[in-house]
Amino acid sequence: MRNKLIPVIGILLVAFLLLRLSFGALAAPAAQAQTYATPTPGPDGRIIYVVQQDDNCLRISMLMGVSMEYLRQTNRLDADCTIVTGQQLVIGIGGPAAASPTPGPSPTPTPIPPTATPSSGGTAKVCVSLYNDGNGDGLRQANTDAQGEYIPTGTEPIVEGGAISLTSLTGTYSQTLDTVGGYDPVCFINVPEGEYSVSAAVPDGYNPTTILSNTLKVSPGDTSYVGFGAQAKSQPIAENESGGRSPLLGILGALILLVGIGLGGYAWRMKK
Repeated sequence: MRNKLIPVIGILLVAFLLLRLSFGALAAPAAQAQTYATPTPGPDGRIIYVVQQDDNCLRISMLMGVSMEYLRQTNRLDADCTIVTGQQLVIGIGGPAAASPTPGPSPTPTPIPPTATPSSGGTAKVCVSLYNDGNGDGLRQANTDAQGEYIPTGTEPIVEGGAISLTSLTGTYSQTLDTVGGYDPVCFINVPEGEYSVSAAVPDGYNPTTILSNTLKVSPGDTSYVGFGAQAKSQPIAENESGGRSPLLGILGALILLVGIGLGGYAWRMKK
């Protein structure tokens, strides 16, 4: 009978052990794997680790690859390296995290200014008056209208026989025209663009009343007016009909005659 109980007892023991192991496996919670994100440098370059539950300096040292001495000195921990959950620890210094550029307004394209069209090489017109400045004021009378616009023909006529010269300052153009009587100026046509010297020469019998040279700049399509003044020289005083005798001599002779008559009358009275 005893021999028959031994196998039964062995089976019960094995069943009991298996049952206990199954209860232990059910009671033990499944291990949760903790994952740690690799800390990145902040804007100031510091690499920060936030202390998790059940962390200690040794575990952080092994996990982050830094020495415990570095953790203590850098974060000013005590000799036991006491830390608390949620505490921020500096575990290194790196470059500052690259900030994502904030998109701004799209730049307004700068308009390209139009390219200046080079001069087509057009010509200009220059008209010059050498007028008879009768009153010698250096101005051609009535050469503007009520609105101040220039009138090429004034009341003082043109001096005939003068010469007007127009010469470019670069020497590429030079022309001379003679003045004619009347009121119209002489005009140079088809004058190229540029800077010019314009001058006048007065004929014999005249004196200039203005400066006889000037400079001007002409552009294609322009019509420029320039005026110079000249005045006739004074005529010599004509001799009188008495053969050139001065009236002063006649007056002196009459005075001498009167003095002589007076002296003669005085002498006649003294004889009486």
